[in-house]
Amino acid sequence: MNRKTLKDDGFTGFRPIKSLEINRIPQRQGMFAVVRPEGFEPRFLSKSTAGVFKRRNPSLSQTDLAAEWVADADILFFGKAGSGSKGNRGLRRQISEFIDFGNGKPPGHWDGRLIWQLADAGNLLVAWKELPLDALNAALSDCQSDFRRQYGSLPFANLVQARA
Repeated sequence: MNRKTLKDDGFTGFRPIKSLEINRIPQRQGMFAVVRPEGFEPRFLSKSTAGVFKRRNPSLSQTDLAAEWVADADILFFGKAGSGSKGNRGLRRQISEFIDFGNGKPPGHWDGRLIWQLADAGNLLVAWKELPLDALNAALSDCQSDFRRQYGSLPFANLVQARA
């Protein structure tokens, strides 16, 4: 499971976080992935750039971060974006909020927070894939399971296995 397999599976985008044009991301629901670019090596920050969630500090120790790192894996995180109870969510809004979280704004969720303790996180790539709402949970669970089969653990910033 790598950048090529994501492309083969229909993921598009693969844009650096720091230069991502939010309006080019689809508004519909789907999955997204954070992928490390060629040559990206992990350097862990002592303090996360992410916002505080329910008064909890998003930072982990360097030892804990190193334990979560998956050597040789391109994919660092899988996330999903549903349509929301009012039908106004989707990939564009979810990815925008994810990036805002990394820029220190308080999040509505805690997912993927380890991304924001990587130096040069802005160089990481974001890819997405639109999916029907009824296929979303199963697709996320399947991607995480496939990754786990290949690498023996979840991607770096996925701390909990999704359920189908």
